[in-house]
Amino acid sequence: MLLTRHAEERLVKRLVKGRRLDRVYSRLWDFLDRSKRIEVNEKIVIFTDGRKSLVCVRLSCERLSLEEIRDVVSGLKDKYRCVFWDERAVKETSPKKFLEDVPSGRYCFYLNREKRSLYLGSEEPLLAITFRPAKRRERC
Repeated sequence: MLLTRHAEERLVKRLVKGRRLDRVYSRLWDFLDRSKRIEVNEKIVIFTDGRKSLVCVRLSCERLSLEEIRDVVSGLKDKYRCVFWDERAVKETSPKKFLEDVPSGRYCFYLNREKRSLYLGSEEPLLAITFRPAKRRERC
C-alpha cells in the first residue's frame, strides 16, 4: 500500500504520533490487521475498525518476475519509497539496492517515477487517499 502525502499526514496525526517511515507503516499494518475490508466498488476499498477508516483506491499493476523488475529499475538512480508488501518491508532507498533483499518470484509491480514510489507484492497495490473517522454505516 502506498500513501499520498495527505494520507500520511492523517496517519501521523491520528495514529502514529511520529514521522519515521518505519513507524508509520508499522502502525498502518497493525490497523489493517484489526480492521475489516469493505469493497465499495471496483476502484475503492475502505478498511475500518469501527472508529477510524482508511479510504484506498486500487492501482493498476503489472505481474512480473523479479528479473524483469530488475531490468525495469536498472536505470533509476534516485531514492524511491520502496514497499514490499509480502514481508511488510518499507525503505527509502534506491530500487536496485532494495531488490537485493527480495526473494525471487512473480510479483505485482507498480512504479511511479513522478512520486518516486515503488510497490512489490502478491496482492494488487492500493493507494491510501485519506484516514478519517468512520461514518455511521462503517461502524461495527
